[in-house]
Amino acid sequence: MIKLDNLSYSFPQKDLYKKISLTLQDGQHCAFIGSSGSGKSTLINILMDPEKYMFDGTLEINPNCRIGYVSQFAQRDKITEITVFEYIGEELIKLQNELNSICNEMETSSDIDSLMEKYQQASDAFDAIGGDDFEINIKKKLNLANLITLEDRMVSELSGGEFKLIQVIKEMLTSPDLIIMDEPDVFLDFENLNALKNLINSHKGIMLIITHNRYLLNHCFNKIIHLENMEIQEFDGRYIDYNFALLQCKIELQELAIADTEEIERNAKLSDKLRAIATYNSEASRGKALNARVKLQERLEARRIIAPFVDIKQPDIHFDTKNEIGENIALKINNYSVAFDEMLLENVNFELKSTDKVALIGSNGTGKTTLLREIFKNSHDSIDISEDVEMAYLSQLQGEILNESNTILQEFFDVGFKTSEEIRAYISSYGFDEEIVNQKIAALSGGEKNMIQLAKISASTATLLLLDEPTSHLDTSSQIALEKAIEDYKGSILMISHDFYSIANCMDYVLIIEDRTIRKMSMRKFKKMIYTSHFDRDYLDLEQKKKSVEKEISLALKNTDFALAKVLAEELGDLIGFKM
Repeated sequence: MIKLDNLSYSFPQKDLYKKISLTLQDGQHCAFIGSSGSGKSTLINILMDPEKYMFDGTLEINPNCRIGYVSQFAQRDKITEITVFEYIGEELIKLQNELNSICNEMETSSDIDSLMEKYQQASDAFDAIGGDDFEINIKKKLNLANLITLEDRMVSELSGGEFKLIQVIKEMLTSPDLIIMDEPDVFLDFENLNALKNLINSHKGIMLIITHNRYLLNHCFNKIIHLENMEIQEFDGRYIDYNFALLQCKIELQELAIADTEEIERNAKLSDKLRAIATYNSEASRGKALNARVKLQERLEARRIIAPFVDIKQPDIHFDTKNEIGENIALKINNYSVAFDEMLLENVNFELKSTDKVALIGSNGTGKTTLLREIFKNSHDSIDISEDVEMAYLSQLQGEILNESNTILQEFFDVGFKTSEEIRAYISSYGFDEEIVNQKIAALSGGEKNMIQLAKISASTATLLLLDEPTSHLDTSSQIALEKAIEDYKGSILMISHDFYSIANCMDYVLIIEDRTIRKMSMRKFKKMIYTSHFDRDYLDLEQKKKSVEKEISLALKNTDFALAKVLAEELGDLIGFKM
């Protein structure tokens, strides 16, 4: 359906792709992954509207290929006041009305031939997108997503997560040859995420989906497309197999790289000796020997192992309170209530100790973000924050914390950095090239904006972190780095998240919103609840065993014990049922 060949593209300030090639074919559900800011969304935009972009190389799209698209950004403000059913079936209803109108016109018109031609065109378009069964198909998709009760509700009344699923159903309904989705999972609660998984797996056509969500990656895809360091790699198979193949490659490449380095160092020493001899011995043979060594050194350097998909730079996220944290109550909520059109939370009570790490969970639209924002503002009578607590806040509405008209330099000058050199050195540890400091915040990807927020929090001495969906838009490597930073942090954290992995790996317990109130849940009960609703039998145990073996492999590689790393890799392969 679609073929890219040797495509290159650059922004004025950044090269994105260097002669990348890619094919999309029938039956493929493709996960499109890569580091934040690597150009995934831009490549999708090129596929959607190639005429807008000046790129080198070729892009071939089957002229009959119909493409459906789900943006990462909600666009409800452009929708008139219609029901969910009317919104999903909009194109089909329009064609149906056109057919009825033509039939009515035929009753009085003498130009029957022209009307018959118009009728045939509209009828063919109606049939091409499954028009005869569209009402049944809408109900089937709503049932699959567990949203059948929303059929007659107004679109304006939906939560953000519900609307995202409705957008997905709308695009699927017309049976396009290719559906492209840009991070459709962002901010979805557990139930809606499971519904999205079901919708993706039910679709028969080609799919290309940008996602960093580990739940979807592990359950939905048969092809992985990885964009990294201006290059693309395609892998036919499961995400879990792709990760294992990368790990095997990493072991082999590190072993080869060490051998290469030793050979380069040995040759450099010989070249230095020959160069020293040549300074006092001008025999031609000595000069020839030196030149031969120099050329060998150049060849060795040129073939040094380069691994754009293995050696991915992980950000060095760290949170530091600077001072010792005592055992006390950092935050207390007493009889907190909040309402908009209706009551969201009522008579909520809980407290957070100074070292507690707690996940706040609940369905979309239940008041989680409102509560977190009011804690940060500390302007509500029901909120009591200890005097010695310093807070930092990461917002899912990134413009709340970041001034998008600022450059990165300006953003960090505003939080106390003194020199541009200091800022460049600091943000490089968060995965940013030093040259990017003059770029405006507005031009960054969603993942890059979240990383800037995390870097600002890291520069503070906060003892209470309020994190609203911190893993949203972050690539998987950055998510793992964030989990490590949370584990190492000595202060307290209240984190809104729908990312099961981050909650299970980092949090002490969960606060769950149910029936307009909040109750405490142990991690054991939380895992059991999620296990029952979303995961196959033994999946969670497998994830923990995988993580343990991966840590052992990482340690073996750090100690350059490649024999042990290979043995452990075989153990991991057996554990996941590796397929090639």
